[in-house]
Amino acid sequence: MAPPRKLHIKSYGCQMNVYDAQRMVDVLTPEGFVETASVDDADLVILNTCHIREKASEKVYSELGRLRLARDEAAQSGRRMQIAVAGCVAQAEGEEIVRRAPVVDVVVGPQSYHHLPQLLARADAQGRALETEFPVEDKFGFLPQPRPEMIRARGVSAFVTVQEGCDKFCTFCVVPYTRGAEVSRPVAAIITDVERLAANGVREITLIGQNVNAYHGEGADGRVWTLGRLLQRLAAVPGIARLRYSTSHPNDVDDDLIAAHRDLPELMPFVHLPVQSGSDRILAAMNRKHSAADYRRVIDRFRAVQPQIAFSSDFIVGFPGETDTDFAATLALVTQIGYAGAYSFKYSPRPGTPAAEMPEMVPAAVMDERLERLQQLIDRQQSAFNKAAIGQTVDVLFERAGRKPGQIVGRTAYLQPAHVFPGPGLEPDALVGQILPVRIDSLERYSLLGELAATPPQHARPLAATGA
Repeated sequence: MAPPRKLHIKSYGCQMNVYDAQRMVDVLTPEGFVETASVDDADLVILNTCHIREKASEKVYSELGRLRLARDEAAQSGRRMQIAVAGCVAQAEGEEIVRRAPVVDVVVGPQSYHHLPQLLARADAQGRALETEFPVEDKFGFLPQPRPEMIRARGVSAFVTVQEGCDKFCTFCVVPYTRGAEVSRPVAAIITDVERLAANGVREITLIGQNVNAYHGEGADGRVWTLGRLLQRLAAVPGIARLRYSTSHPNDVDDDLIAAHRDLPELMPFVHLPVQSGSDRILAAMNRKHSAADYRRVIDRFRAVQPQIAFSSDFIVGFPGETDTDFAATLALVTQIGYAGAYSFKYSPRPGTPAAEMPEMVPAAVMDERLERLQQLIDRQQSAFNKAAIGQTVDVLFERAGRKPGQIVGRTAYLQPAHVFPGPGLEPDALVGQILPVRIDSLERYSLLGELAATPPQHARPLAATGA
């Protein structure tokens, strides 16, 4: 038998890319590949790219320069290393990557990675392989199910893609061009995925999509299901104790989703709801199709049914034409809402998007100053939110052993890391997968420190249940 080939995947960006990287492993495992954490001994390296962040393309080419050296070293030792570029940069700049980076064997967009085995074979025969079209077939129908041992190795929390693409066409965003139009997976396929994960020890599911609450998948009854109705169904899957979803658009928060937050104890009271700006003038220029007041009303709807809910968000500072008054409106919105955390970025143009052609670019020094002020405000809010947990008893889903001997790490309902020493006679590994009450004693940076508030069950739930 031929020895297994080693696969190294480096992912950038969003949760969707984390999920896609795992599915690439599932696709390539039957082809004789095994994962490695090191580039140096890899036979295949995949850069799973993201086009959202600043200078995304330059970072890819810089990484390819380093990989060229690693490939040369491999060749000197008699080993062949193949290099593939996947994800949104591949989709947006496939031909340019082929032209600028001869070291690359395969370029594949995010809708076509189920073709990786065929593309690698084509590269062997023809020297290069490029596929960045949007295929007619649904890639999810061709992706193999992950093996039970791989599910267990990935831990007690898992992502499940339910929706891809976006129809919103925000003027700063490349997603509609790299991921395509909104497409929702059928309900039955999602249930099958979640049941398989649960059967192999997964306790927490995060449903993901570029615009996840625009989900409109077909149910077994032939009707279109909303995200709220899907969550209701998944809450009934045995073994699933926590449900989350990300990322949402304010305009797609419907009554079914609000009701799910009211009715489902499995649905965590933490929502990532990007707003981008607090200025109506800038929101209009971004083509967000909602006002700051609309966003506040959505927040109020959530809080009316779930008083314990908390929010995170995304913000862009320095969008073309943003004035001091516009930025002040963003600070006012953040102050009024009060976030448990948020991501904030300086605007950077993406080629091919309408905003890239807009005049009135904000000077870099002004962007820097505004970003610092916004991040300071968000950091104060996040710190206050975390400090409020001190002295409280909160439920923690334990995920893994900690760095220190005898320590275990988990997350609260609000995704706060919690570090606990269970005490004598309690092995951390035996608590993985359990949700236990923890009394929070102190705070270290962004992590909560505490101790178990109750004795765990004598027999911990095993990470692998049925091995289905």
